Amino acid sequence: MTQSKEEAIKVKDEGNQYLKEHKFDEAVNSYTKAIELDPTNAVFYSNRAQVHIKMENYGLAIQDCDSALAVNPNFLKAYYRKGVAQMAILQHKKAQQNFQIILKKLPNDALTLENYKQCTNYLKRQAFEKAIAGADHISILNTIDYEGIQVEKSWEGPELQISTTKTRDKNQKEKVVVNIEGLDENYLKYMIQLFKKGGKLPKKHVFAIISKVHEILEKEQTMTEISINHSKLKAPDNKDEIHGGSKLTVVGDTHGQFYDVLNLFQKFGYVSKDHIYLFNGDFVDRGSWSCEVALYLYVLKILYPKSIFINRGNHETSDMNKTYGFTDECEAKYSKKIFDAFTESFGALPLATLINREYLCMHGGLFSDDKVTLQDIKSLNRFPKNGSTQPPKEGVAMELLWTDPQEENGRSPSKRGIGMQFGPDITERFCLSNKIRKVLRSHEVRMSGVEEEQKGRLITVFSAPDYCDSTGNLGGVVHFTENEAYDPEKDDGEGYRKLDDDNCPWTLTKETFKASPHPDIKPMAYSKGGFGF
Repeated sequence: MTQSKEEAIKVKDEGNQYLKEHKFDEAVNSYTKAIELDPTNAVFYSNRAQVHIKMENYGLAIQDCDSALAVNPNFLKAYYRKGVAQMAILQHKKAQQNFQIILKKLPNDALTLENYKQCTNYLKRQAFEKAIAGADHISILNTIDYEGIQVEKSWEGPELQISTTKTRDKNQKEKVVVNIEGLDENYLKYMIQLFKKGGKLPKKHVFAIISKVHEILEKEQTMTEISINHSKLKAPDNKDEIHGGSKLTVVGDTHGQFYDVLNLFQKFGYVSKDHIYLFNGDFVDRGSWSCEVALYLYVLKILYPKSIFINRGNHETSDMNKTYGFTDECEAKYSKKIFDAFTESFGALPLATLINREYLCMHGGLFSDDKVTLQDIKSLNRFPKNGSTQPPKEGVAMELLWTDPQEENGRSPSKRGIGMQFGPDITERFCLSNKIRKVLRSHEVRMSGVEEEQKGRLITVFSAPDYCDSTGNLGGVVHFTENEAYDPEKDDGEGYRKLDDDNCPWTLTKETFKASPHPDIKPMAYSKGGFGF
């Protein structure tokens, strides 16, 4: 063995240790160095692919598996990891083909058989859904007998008086409107304590809560506009803008980490008339308390409709839910029909929020076309005639949910394998042409919880500390408050051009928090097929 190959194996072993310690960046660096020393060893590429899977960089994982197979076409572990990465980005047909290659040589491999089965079931379901797509859409929320459902006898909590009336939507289709009496802060407090004990709400209540939130969300713009109070600025003359409060907190991904959401409110303050919250998508999947997080946010939305706002994330979609656990969790805790009701409500979530007229917040990021404007976002139709609640596979709506920033200028294919990446020049042009100061987004783990990027034009907020009980990251939030030193007389209206402008009306502060203790239930505990994630 040559000296460079011996050194490569030593560096690879260091990478293995980093991987065990969940030091993913260090592991990638070690495997990369090993590859540079010996590019003929398929194991190095395959190991780096495993780290990319852990980091959710599925596109990079697939590239590494292809490199491993170019070196050794018989390396089965590379086929397996490629299949896992493809499943993660919903390429089930391609994944199935890779698992087939393994099963020809290892027909009884349990993990591969399970993944192959999951791919087969997914493809069958997809074909069925495609076959019935041409039929008239029937709203799940209009088929529920809200008044007739019996509350479970085991329920010892507050009673809700649930009634319905019928009206017609803008397409003149009959629509059921749910009315709930008794849903108040006492109910919220009881619900939180119940969830901490592992309890569940009555299905009757859950259906009513989801339906009521859907009704509220339907009335919001695709790009909501929120401005908090400022003592030196008059309220804007904009009928679409929601105005009020003295503080606004942006929360990134929470991914079913219920105990961290409880801690977040305890640490930073509760939703109130004065304290507005914006949850920037991905509040379900991965964590095993996604139902609890969703219902907590939904009850808050009913109690404080003008003080809590929720953007849609790429995980508030049924394809992702079926892969990352929320579907199975709903069915285990409640029922398939409750999952279907949640799915319909996710379709009504706004896709972006404009804060204080100067900060655009979306889950993913910016666009493949420089010509996209704020008005284009606002004009997106979340309610197509075919009734589909799923976002399209391409275009502005998809990019709002999926794209990521990069350090280099320009655009490039996504390391995830879906969407694309945009550089600092793209963000700068977007801000200047749309006259905004910054873009806020989530969608990616940041070890520090909050990270300023792209020369200060972009902020990533991630609020699931120790993501999936394995990443070791902090959670973070961003607060907007009034800058008391702001002088309107010195404001030339061009402040968005000067990021270092001390005379900005608003102060942005970031805060972080550590993971909270929680019951010993693993991420995706209810998932029927973990896919080796």
